[in-house]
Amino acid sequence: MKKLFSKHLLADQDIEQLIGIQLRAGVVTASIIVLIGGILYLIQSGGSLLPSYAHFGGEKAELTSFSAIWQAVIHFRAKGIITLGVVILMATPLLRIMFSLVGFAIEKDRMYVLITLFVLMVMAFSIFGGLKV
Repeated sequence: MKKLFSKHLLADQDIEQLIGIQLRAGVVTASIIVLIGGILYLIQSGGSLLPSYAHFGGEKAELTSFSAIWQAVIHFRAKGIITLGVVILMATPLLRIMFSLVGFAIEKDRMYVLITLFVLMVMAFSIFGGLKV
């Protein structure tokens, strides 16, 4: 078990490659989901009248929680699918920080583990602080 998490198995380069793959996969996944949601939005409401852009009303409160977003996705509502893609896109750097945290923990670098934990908490609060989880 000790050899599984040794420095030799997961060197710095390996961790950087894993983080790079994770970032690309997150961006591509989010882009595909947003594209599907955009196409669905055009199909569902492409023929409707254009909204008034003179006044910005903001997004309604209906997609401000994970459960509401998930319910919208299950019912194939385009705005929910687009919102899910945006949430995945915003969560991608968070995963990157988590991978870095694991890498620093494997290297047993306590100072960088603490710094990364602090950055992770700040980012998580910033990204998801407005959502009703």
